[in-house]
Amino acid sequence: MSFDAFAPAHRIAADIREGVMTAEAVITGFLQRIERLNPAINAFTDVTVGRALAQARAVDASRAAGALLGPLAGVPFAAKNLFDIAGLPTRAGSKINRERPPAPRDAVLIERLTAAGAVLLGGLNMGEYAYDFTGENAHDGPCRNPHDLSRMAGGSSSGSGAATAAGLAPISLGSDTNGSIRVPSSLCGVFGLKPTYGRLPRTRSFPFCDSLDHLGPFARDVTDLAMAYDLMLGHDAGDPACARQAAEATLPTLKQGVDGLRIAVAGGYFSTDGMPDAEAAVAAVAQALGAARPLDIAGAGIARAAAFLITNGESSAFHLARLQQRADDFDPETRDRFLAGALQPTAWYLQAQRARRWFHDEMMQLFDTVDLIIAPATPCVAPEIGSKTMVLRGETVALRPNLGLFTQPISCIGLPVAAVPVFAGALPIGVQLIAPPWREDLCLRAAHAVAQAGIATARPAHHS
Repeated sequence: MSFDAFAPAHRIAADIREGVMTAEAVITGFLQRIERLNPAINAFTDVTVGRALAQARAVDASRAAGALLGPLAGVPFAAKNLFDIAGLPTRAGSKINRERPPAPRDAVLIERLTAAGAVLLGGLNMGEYAYDFTGENAHDGPCRNPHDLSRMAGGSSSGSGAATAAGLAPISLGSDTNGSIRVPSSLCGVFGLKPTYGRLPRTRSFPFCDSLDHLGPFARDVTDLAMAYDLMLGHDAGDPACARQAAEATLPTLKQGVDGLRIAVAGGYFSTDGMPDAEAAVAAVAQALGAARPLDIAGAGIARAAAFLITNGESSAFHLARLQQRADDFDPETRDRFLAGALQPTAWYLQAQRARRWFHDEMMQLFDTVDLIIAPATPCVAPEIGSKTMVLRGETVALRPNLGLFTQPISCIGLPVAAVPVFAGALPIGVQLIAPPWREDLCLRAAHAVAQAGIATARPAHHS
């Protein structure tokens, strides 16, 4: 059987279990693709060749011995370089962090996928300290969109989106504070899941803004997305925010569909007027899910403002010593946002937290009347690398913050969201499927339904 870099992860695992392919052959094939394609795409910052081959050979040895293989045995994956990877310094996209000693142990989510048989290929490029929506890293270079190398991959989980889209890894891990899973998913044309805040443990990952940070998976296939998510579930005491409540696996629910669900399309703040690609994508997904009801989400703009203030306040406090001692070693754009946060009055932060609670309560009332909300993920398809401005509803605005226009209000209150890709011609754009807290199953059921309808699909990237 010939090597297929775009095969779903669950199919790769089945082929290895059945002896159609060896894990070593699969991993060797992916490593060769990374060697060939990564210089142009710049998704990987570290490739763990020795570890990957050793893990693959261990999978093959286990199969030869008749041992029961894990559900992702031999399947490659990669992780944003803010996840601890044993033997590597945890960069978090920065110049300063690469001087840290190597991590002694993997992040918990990497450990859980590895325990399921998955094989880590390495660490992925990202925006510095995760404070970025573009994927243009000042230290490691920009991560490029595999569909068009002149365009952004989105951030801050740029390498995660690009590697998954380019067939360099069928599953990748990223983080999302204000949209850093959903923006790259949208611009790179893959599926992404931002779980409920506190659902997946962040133990042994480098923080950005503690009260907003989430971790989650990317995949080209909804079944793979659900499988990876399910395998990472479970409380871990190393993350105080990690929920203790048990979570049921979502994979068995995918085929339940959306019949009987009350689905609405977000309007008002989430209007796509003047954004033709986003408007068409939302309309296509809404039609596939049978959603006709418009829903005005009052206060979304206030929630976005609160997210900005909370992000600035918490992240600048965390980085204050680095700012004082090594300001010149930051990307100037990241540094200036941190400095602004350090000067922010405490009263603003407190008021932002009050607004956050108010918006949470408003959304919970809305979820008494609907089960799922459809909203755009980004205002546009991937902009060209180096772009500083964009036109938004007829006004020229700064591009970097406004790629997160539609994602930040949802992050502010930690709701679960699946991002699904729709192709607007040659380039993709994403749509958010938003559910009440702890209902990742609804997000994934809806994502599966639009994928089955042929609306949401992750196409092989042009430069792959």
